[in-house]
Amino acid sequence: MAQIGLVVTVFAIVTVGLELPTGGLADVVGRRVVLAASAAFLMAALALISMSTTFWMFLVGGVLKGVARALSSGPAASWYVDTLHRLEGPDADLKPGLARGGAMGSVALCAGVLAGGGLPLVVPPELMFPLAAPSRVGAVAAAVLLVVVLFALPEPPVAAGGRRSLAGVLREVPATVTAGVGLAVGGPVLRRLMLAAASSGVVLISIELLTPGRLAELAGTAEQGGMAYAAVAALGFAGSATGSALAPRVARLTGGSARGAIAGSVLTALSVGALAATAGLGGAAGLLTAGVAYVVLFAGSSVTSLLGLEMTHKAVTAAQRTTVTSATSLSLQSGGIVANLTLGALATQAGVAAAWGVAATVMLASALLFVRMPVATGSSPARALRARSGSG
Repeated sequence: MAQIGLVVTVFAIVTVGLELPTGGLADVVGRRVVLAASAAFLMAALALISMSTTFWMFLVGGVLKGVARALSSGPAASWYVDTLHRLEGPDADLKPGLARGGAMGSVALCAGVLAGGGLPLVVPPELMFPLAAPSRVGAVAAAVLLVVVLFALPEPPVAAGGRRSLAGVLREVPATVTAGVGLAVGGPVLRRLMLAAASSGVVLISIELLTPGRLAELAGTAEQGGMAYAAVAALGFAGSATGSALAPRVARLTGGSARGAIAGSVLTALSVGALAATAGLGGAAGLLTAGVAYVVLFAGSSVTSLLGLEMTHKAVTAAQRTTVTSATSLSLQSGGIVANLTLGALATQAGVAAAWGVAATVMLASALLFVRMPVATGSSPARALRARSGSG
């Protein structure tokens, strides 16, 4: 267990450490190059993991996965926004495409978690080591992703910087990162969105940290709890897909993206509160309430996340788009780190209900960040960026 924990920790450290530099790299050299590199690193990581027989092989695989994860944070959404702006202008509605992309990502995660759990049970041992099957299939999927990126994602002119030397590219990255971070902490819209992302990180990690033990307690054994968690996780991804697909409609019904994000945050907070309130239930009733709350939680969280992503892209220009998106991801992970350091200890001392109660309170308070949200106009004319820089 200590070795597994070390591999996961190294993966997290590499991801966090490269989050902003790789975002800046995507803003300098273009989205497709960085996405292709991410797919190549992921393919290599999963292929290595599928053949690993020693701790050090798994550790190298974790490093490669961390690099791939950092490279993939933001460029795809940035490519879509840049392309849509080129085709339909800077005032194009970003929500429908982002919603379809978010829903498809969640559907893929749902299918992946079910396939990853089922493949080792059906693969003949004489064909391959059963536990290696999910990683090998994942490596094939990464190869497909690489082909799609290379042949189906033409680089928009706004993100292409022409032929430059490697030294020139590397010199531009720190300046791009600095400008993007300054924009994220200096602009009133992005400041609020970063705090909202951190709050979401607290909630998501509280679920990831505390749900497996809770389900094992309800199911009776760790093995049965693992099966229950796989099923609930798949339902959660289905809820996430539903939330992403419904986000544009929620925004229309509530009167705007900010109000839609408030609705999603409140729904998420109520779902976590329901987990806290039903923490004392046992047996089938406990499993049912936990499953329903889990699905609704991820639906609400996806609504807030997608509408927040739309507001983020509207608040920046193409020059810092991926860097700021990476900063949002970093904020999410920072909230998760805080939750990891505090909620586990709180659950040990005061119970799971108390920890989930704190997470629900944090999420409910984050809804206030979207109240009277300033209008984001940074992705249209460049003058908005200059105006924001002057007022910051």
